[in-house]
Amino acid sequence: MKGLILSGGKGTRLRPLTYTRAKQLVPIANTPILIRVIETIRDAGVSDIGIVVGGDTAAEIQTTIGDGSQWNVKITFIEQASPDGLAHAVKISEDFLGDDSFVMFLGDNAIEGGIRDLIRDFDDNDWNSQIVLKAVDYPQFYGVAKLREDQSIDYLIEKPQDPPSNLALVGIYMFDKHIFKAVNAIKPSSRGELEITDAIQWLVDNDYRVFPHVHDGWWVDTGKAPDLLVANSYVLEELVPHIAETATIDADSEVDGRVTVQAGAKIINSVVRGPTIIGENAIIENSYIGPFTSVYHGVVVQNSEIEHSILLEDSRVEDLDMILRDSLIGRNAVVKSDKNKKPRGLVMNVADHSRIWI
Repeated sequence: MKGLILSGGKGTRLRPLTYTRAKQLVPIANTPILIRVIETIRDAGVSDIGIVVGGDTAAEIQTTIGDGSQWNVKITFIEQASPDGLAHAVKISEDFLGDDSFVMFLGDNAIEGGIRDLIRDFDDNDWNSQIVLKAVDYPQFYGVAKLREDQSIDYLIEKPQDPPSNLALVGIYMFDKHIFKAVNAIKPSSRGELEITDAIQWLVDNDYRVFPHVHDGWWVDTGKAPDLLVANSYVLEELVPHIAETATIDADSEVDGRVTVQAGAKIINSVVRGPTIIGENAIIENSYIGPFTSVYHGVVVQNSEIEHSILLEDSRVEDLDMILRDSLIGRNAVVKSDKNKKPRGLVMNVADHSRIWI
């Protein structure tokens, strides 16, 4: 069994954060999304992983991930020259995958509970493919699966006006070697890409065995800023709180039992309520950090109140008169208030290296 992670997207829906960073490396609960995916695949017992990279983000991803040894996996990078579709990513990965079965995982997805059960189901049956589905409230916004009476896949349809079910494709798939017949048989879609849904439908139409795995827990596609905040909240709730030995919390501060404080962080005359994580060497001074906030490494927060937000590394938030919430603050960004004015509130997505005075 091998793993294949697709990390070639440009992340246009997460701009401005992704103008200067691969979307898969944006952290949730202070761990980059791509690393969470690697750990999820590893924890399911798969250690040989290919990562499809492309465009301007390939070098950053390769530098960040390296050979994978720090996560006890072996990483092979597969370059996709242009974004020609998920099925195209499978097609160019054939040399790496060979005849092995594999799990394919979109590199910007976050899921509860891992994929060990998915892999066990696939190993225990003679299926050619298995796709993860999730019951959703608005299936018309997703790729949707229709099941047969025997619970196998009947057909897939993209964003139907009249959905045949409420089961949406999550972006995690199991395949055996027959998928290569499919990706070589299909034609590009109207948007010029080789679609993985077309490849799966080809398997169904040619009498290969394709079954679902319906996921009961939460799942988030982190492609948009609000969804990134949702995923961050879910993951923070799962963390086992920990205070690093080298972290400093002074006697004038109040830090509740659901807060993780990483190495070298300092909390001075502040209130921090979890679930929340304070990153390495961050400084929280004369401030309030509320629930569902991730403060990344090297961040400085002074004289401010923040909740339900993500602050990326080396950013600064200072002297805000009103609470900052539901916001993403990019790397090295500075957000500072002019205390002579009375802002009613702040909601913002701030690009890396920005300077904003309010």
